[in-house]
Amino acid sequence: MAQSDVLLTKEPAQQAVPVCELPCKVYDVERNTGAYTSSGLATAGFRSAKYLMDEWFQNSYARYHQAFADRDQSERQRHESKQLATETEALARRTQEDSTRRLGEWLQDTHCWKSELQREIQDLEAETNLLLAEKLRLERALDATALPYSIATDNLQCRERRQHPDLVRDCVEIELLKEAELIRNIQELLKRTIKQAVNQTRLNRQHKETCEMDWSDKVEAYNIDETCSRYHNQSTDVQFYPHSVVLEESASTPETWAMFSRDNLCRAERERLASVNLRQLIDCILRDTSQDLRMQCDAVNLAFNQRCQELEDALHKLKHHLLKALREITDQEHNIAALKQAIKDKEAPLKVAQTRLYQRSHRPNVELCRDTAQFRLVCEVKELNKSLEALKEKLLEAEQSLRNLEDTRMTLEKDIAVKSNSLFIDRQNCMVHRTRYPSVLQLAGYQ
Repeated sequence: MAQSDVLLTKEPAQQAVPVCELPCKVYDVERNTGAYTSSGLATAGFRSAKYLMDEWFQNSYARYHQAFADRDQSERQRHESKQLATETEALARRTQEDSTRRLGEWLQDTHCWKSELQREIQDLEAETNLLLAEKLRLERALDATALPYSIATDNLQCRERRQHPDLVRDCVEIELLKEAELIRNIQELLKRTIKQAVNQTRLNRQHKETCEMDWSDKVEAYNIDETCSRYHNQSTDVQFYPHSVVLEESASTPETWAMFSRDNLCRAERERLASVNLRQLIDCILRDTSQDLRMQCDAVNLAFNQRCQELEDALHKLKHHLLKALREITDQEHNIAALKQAIKDKEAPLKVAQTRLYQRSHRPNVELCRDTAQFRLVCEVKELNKSLEALKEKLLEAEQSLRNLEDTRMTLEKDIAVKSNSLFIDRQNCMVHRTRYPSVLQLAGYQ
């Protein structure tokens, strides 16, 4: 068959597996000649539906090749699919194991932070309770200072009832004024410290609530992550959530997540340490104030004892002088009676001698000395006993001395009454009242 008779055309292969197409047969209509013509002149100008043997074999070979290529491609796809399924299964298993491991690590981190927050919450609660106990001590100590202040002011008011000349600003009054001022200062200090304790308690509770909210969130997140860590491929409560892979814009990062809890713990610990320092300060304040109050109370009591001792000594001396004055009055009355009897005989000389002695008896204090002049006058009295003028003068002196003694007696009795009143006020009113003074434990707020 000539080249011009039959033209076999094939398209080039576009895929990895070649595609076989049936050959097209073209006849030369004009000539219709050749060794392989199927008909003669009777069929000139018509196409034939039959193929040549070469074309049949070529077509069969093409079918064989196509079948082989399809099988090969199918086997290769099956192998690749099996390999891909194995690889994806291993990848999914590794990814799931890694996710589970990371969930476990995150659970450990969450548990650590949760434990730290729980410990800090417990420490803050315990510290707040201790601070409230110290605040209660402060309030008790403040209440306990009311009685000492009442005692001090009552003592000052009672001592205002002293009479002259005992109404003096003595050491007792000075110590009582110091005590009242000390109590007022301590009350102001305790009030300021109570306000600090209240403010610190509020801060402790505020940071405790912050830690509790953080702890609560971590507990909820821990439970969620723990539930997630228990999920597996055979779990029955899993389903598709296509939109869950989208990260929320408000989500935190591990750094900000850890920093949030760390900042909460740092602030809570800082406030807890401040509360510890405040409790130590409160304890020092209560210990110092109670000791100061008791020391001042002892100083006041000591001043009262000394003052009462002074009053007792003065009262004893006054009574002693009163007794002597009474005896002197009795003696003087006898002397006057004797002088009156002697006046009848020696009135004038006796008056002169008594007048001189009378005038010299007015010398104050230590000046009342038995000097030579005194001895001389005494001698003169003895010499002028026989003189009427001396006797009358001596009688006047004796009478004046008797009046002075009466005045002195009245003054001594009045002074004794004043001293007795002062001693009664200091000992029976003030010191008895001071026996109700609170103890150191009460002043320290323990009772």
